[in-house]
Amino acid sequence: MTGGQAITSRAGSGGPPRPDRRARRRQETIAEILDIARDVMTAEGVNGLSLAEVARRLGVQPPSLYKYFPSLMAVYDALFAQGQRDVVATMTTAMADADPGLEALIAGLEACGRWSLANRAVAELLFWRPVPNFRPSPESFAASIEMVRLQRGALADAVAVGQLGPGALEEDAVFLVSALIAGVLTQAIANEPELPWGEGRFSPMFPRLMRLLPAAFPLPD
Repeated sequence: MTGGQAITSRAGSGGPPRPDRRARRRQETIAEILDIARDVMTAEGVNGLSLAEVARRLGVQPPSLYKYFPSLMAVYDALFAQGQRDVVATMTTAMADADPGLEALIAGLEACGRWSLANRAVAELLFWRPVPNFRPSPESFAASIEMVRLQRGALADAVAVGQLGPGALEEDAVFLVSALIAGVLTQAIANEPELPWGEGRFSPMFPRLMRLLPAAFPLPD
């Protein structure tokens, strides 16, 4: 038994185990690296991220970062995973406060839009893949699958309550919905990146676009 294990065992007999200070410090440093990476991407563009610049801002030599991330792509992967989890949590909260069906779908997508414009650099990494050689790991991509599941569930609810026809249950229905929100965000980020959701020429159009869904998926005669 190591000394650290002995400490944990003694703490467990009289209360909660003591946190591993080294593990906690490691997680704090990883979080700081990712915060700096987001700042660099926001200032320099997603492709402008470099381990050298992250190390400079952190006040260490670049090789020191390899204790936490083996490569620049690993940093991108961690940012992708964190961003996807944030989007899913944001959508889930918004949808839970809305009526099932179209209202929940619109609420979830608008929440995604607000998050994306407030976190533009990470949103570009998630939804536009601007780094040619980057592919998210299966673990990081898992939250993307959950985001699609949320949208499919809302579409199914809309069919169940008679807001949309059965075509909304088809495989490509969620692709149409994704194209609507992605189109709005692409225009907003490209032309009005400084404006929050709900301002400017593009994001205010999203509710109008969503009103096209009953025409795209009509109720049966």
